[in-house]
Amino acid sequence: MHMVQMKGSSDSVRDETEQRSGAGDGNSIAPSFGNSLSTETHRHHQDQKFRTTATREGSIEMGEHNNPEYVVVSEAQSPRVNNFKKVSVLPLVFLIFYEVSGGPFGIEDSVQAAGPLLALLGFLVFPFIWSVPEALITAEMGTMFPVNGGYVVWVSSALGPFWGFQQGWVKWLSGVIDNALYPVLFLDYLKSAIPALGGGLPRIVAVLALTLFLTYLNYRGLTIVGWVAVLLGIFSIIPFVVMGLVAIPKLEPSRWLVVSLHNVDWNLYLNTLFWNLNYWDSISTLAGEVENPKKTLPKALFYALILVVVGYFFPLLIGTGAVPLDRELWTDGYFSDIAKIVGGVWLRCWIQGAAAMSNMGMFVAEMSSDSFQLLGMAERGMLPEFFGKRSRYGTPVIGIMFSASGVLLLSWLSFQEIVAAENFLYCVGMILEFIAFIILRVKHPAASRPYKIPVGTVGTILLCIPPTLLIGVVLALSELKVVVVSLIAIVIGLVMQPCLTYVERKRWMKFSISSDLPDLNGANQESANSLID
Repeated sequence: MHMVQMKGSSDSVRDETEQRSGAGDGNSIAPSFGNSLSTETHRHHQDQKFRTTATREGSIEMGEHNNPEYVVVSEAQSPRVNNFKKVSVLPLVFLIFYEVSGGPFGIEDSVQAAGPLLALLGFLVFPFIWSVPEALITAEMGTMFPVNGGYVVWVSSALGPFWGFQQGWVKWLSGVIDNALYPVLFLDYLKSAIPALGGGLPRIVAVLALTLFLTYLNYRGLTIVGWVAVLLGIFSIIPFVVMGLVAIPKLEPSRWLVVSLHNVDWNLYLNTLFWNLNYWDSISTLAGEVENPKKTLPKALFYALILVVVGYFFPLLIGTGAVPLDRELWTDGYFSDIAKIVGGVWLRCWIQGAAAMSNMGMFVAEMSSDSFQLLGMAERGMLPEFFGKRSRYGTPVIGIMFSASGVLLLSWLSFQEIVAAENFLYCVGMILEFIAFIILRVKHPAASRPYKIPVGTVGTILLCIPPTLLIGVVLALSELKVVVVSLIAIVIGLVMQPCLTYVERKRWMKFSISSDLPDLNGANQESANSLID
């Protein structure tokens, strides 16, 4: 893991980055991760740099290369990040599981919108259209850039820092909107047992207390969050296995085949599928905290993909086959009612408890991703330096605080409003990701890719076509209110980046770039050396 060291001023480090990208083999292909500066500023800080050929222990490498690096003199250094424990395969699988899914809680609307057959087919077919391509791209790009920031780094490398910032803004905002959903779902599952949580002051207090508690877990460290996710995941999955066994005598396969194409709410149906099967790329924002990410990340994504698909399809198969169909009843929390019908009150309580625990797991996983994304952006000079500060547990304190504040501000929205707004912003970010993926494949084919999707340039384009078409459908079906709100959010990002650049130029706030960032120049040089050897 690279050190969170803000060495020297923003200007001097950016000059160093530009100078390093032109060195080496003469092919200046390394993208700048910060904002460009004037020649006068470059000359002003020329005396602050010196060159070292020593390889620093603990710094992240793009393909395990040993090229010379520039180090910028600074007055103080932050603690090395590799003093903190890294996330291993099993916790990473469950972190991805909670980033994407967390179990079948929230998929009930698919049956209400389209009936049993289309709901079952959706959760079988949709992963091949969306989840598999997104997971494959995340595996390739995440191992190519095994650092915090994830997709922000990918887009910056391909399209420049301005678009990298826009990617960071829309994805962070969609993540915070997504996280605002989990306190809502948590209370929806408990309100049948505790009616007071259905509204008013008790609900507000419960949302606030839950958010603060889970935020504290994130503050205490990513390894704690990872193992909490493992325990919560096991607790959330087991009751559905039990429900499946208990429901076997009551299953009627004919109920699975019910379909009414003239009575389908396509907007709700697609938004429910999309929301429950996206966010595979979120884990990339904390790749720098993963133990041996070049091998661990692809493995974890593969195992998590199987876990997610089975975790959706099996409960949906049991629920639609074991009880008579009433589409109006299939809303948030209906699985607990099915559990009562199939097994009794004890099973309903277990499902409700599992749902509550699952929402806790999704909350902590999403907040980890969002906060480490802000830290990664700060390390690239896109955000003020204080976003890069870590707690004694290695966690990004300011990023956690900002993410928690966003959750509290948005938690008053309804479930369907949250899903629709989040999906729109997420789609915009994914378009930028697909473009960046293709550009990096075309322009930098020799860059080190520890995991590489076994397709060529044409294959990469074909891989991105189905999910892109799906994005177009989701955007086209969006309600006008959602479109307007989302476009306002996008415009805010377009204005915010030049404003931050102006703030930096005026030195009203301090911006810095970590010296331990990977670059494509080093990766290509390493690949060339390996071919010669």
